[in-house]
Amino acid sequence: MTSVASPVNARARVRRRARPAGRRDYGRALKALSRLLADKEDTAQVFEIMRALNGGAGRQNYLRLLSTPEGGRLAYEHVELADLLMNRGWLASLPAGSVGAAYAAFTSAEQISAEGLIAESRKGVADGEVERAHPYAWFGRRIRDVHDVWHVLTGYGRDSLGEVCLVAFSYHQTRGLGWALIGLGGYLRTGGRDGAPYRAAIREAWRRGKAAAWLPGEDYERLLAEPLEAARRRLGITPAVAYEAVPGEARNPPPA
Repeated sequence: MTSVASPVNARARVRRRARPAGRRDYGRALKALSRLLADKEDTAQVFEIMRALNGGAGRQNYLRLLSTPEGGRLAYEHVELADLLMNRGWLASLPAGSVGAAYAAFTSAEQISAEGLIAESRKGVADGEVERAHPYAWFGRRIRDVHDVWHVLTGYGRDSLGEVCLVAFSYHQTRGLGWALIGLGGYLRTGGRDGAPYRAAIREAWRRGKAAAWLPGEDYERLLAEPLEAARRRLGITPAVAYEAVPGEARNPPPA
């Protein structure tokens, strides 16, 4: 007698076949980490590490987005955040003291832009790969584009310590192993007795990322118009006490 699989079992088999293998290339990631630690401005290495290690994190986070109250709408609207963040006229229209106004001031002062992140993310991959019309690729672009918004929300600067702290914060937000590797690399690099304040700041960032609301699920058009301090309170982003305790001129620690 021919057996008939139940619809539930059939769906389970489809899900198993569709699940990404999530293979990780640790050698490739470690080489990129070495280059990044030698030059924190070599942002292309961050994307290289993510491609080598993050495996199925994009899929998992996209499915998490769909499970949130507004996630279905955000996924359906499929807004490309880079378009918002590159719209200087729109950013200028946001209220003083808003997240968007702070983002505009931050990127202007640092002479950086969403365009720059896009260009870095395209290095080392086939033409059109980053812009793939796929929900997981869209979610990956979303994480890429909010990096500097998260700088503003967390209060971390673009100095070496601030970048490592934001990476540690981002691990708990994304669960991407690439973030963990960069954070650990930065942590170990600040060894020795003089490294204690830096390590304290990185550990604090790790805890802040775990305690905060899930930022990838935010409606960023709404968030950028929100008062910065109110947004931090709502999202549970506590002050960066240990980071702020390190003098600004000392936030580029020497290697251990």
